[in-house]
Amino acid sequence: MSSLSTSLGEALANGLKQQAQDIGQAEQKKLIQFVELLNKWNKVYNLTSIRKPEEMISLHLLDSLVMLPFFSVAVAGENEIKRVLDVGTGGGIPGIPLAICRPDIDFVLLDARGKKIRFIQTVIAQLGLKNVTAVHSRVEEFHVEEAEKFDRIISRAFASLEDMLMFCQHLCYKQEGYKQEGYKQESYKQEGIPQDGHKQGKFLAMKGQIPEEEIAQLPEGFRIEAINELKVSGLNAQRHLIQIVFL
Repeated sequence: MSSLSTSLGEALANGLKQQAQDIGQAEQKKLIQFVELLNKWNKVYNLTSIRKPEEMISLHLLDSLVMLPFFSVAVAGENEIKRVLDVGTGGGIPGIPLAICRPDIDFVLLDARGKKIRFIQTVIAQLGLKNVTAVHSRVEEFHVEEAEKFDRIISRAFASLEDMLMFCQHLCYKQEGYKQEGYKQESYKQEGIPQDGHKQGKFLAMKGQIPEEEIAQLPEGFRIEAINELKVSGLNAQRHLIQIVFL
């Protein structure tokens, strides 16, 4: 292992400790390999504006991994999450880090830019990620059968909430058997009870500050379920996860 790999590994381990996340050594090794590949390819393909691999630990890895608790059925109290779409994935963020840590979930990483999909295909091959599929397509032109629709659609700096929902709604399980109780717009909380045996499709949008204007323009048929503040180790900036249900 090179000195750079060692220093990156230590930075990742320290960041995970601060975020109170327990991730295995094998997964941490793959996460570092991913950063090294991203750093190598970025010099030619301009995959990310972050140029230093040390900064990629916080701005890409830890910033993605902070989402992991929201893929836990124990936390969500819902049906098992089997399929996730990362729309506008770019250099594989947050899809690749999440997929490394959740090999039990199938991830589809979609982007309209061919060079970024070629990079992701290289990552899949070199890291042996059997639960990741790379798709080169515009999201509005990408279609799947009903049985293959996604339990979660995630994005990170992809588009406004309105555009994300309108472009992606045909790919998400529509929330069935949803019983609405006491929705309060000002609290950004949707109290609902999914009925047993029904899928519960959700959109998870990573944002910086709370996008008040975007929330005010939310299209009909969608509800804000929760807004969660995310604490990312080494990042001195606001992060929020907007959880939206498809009714």
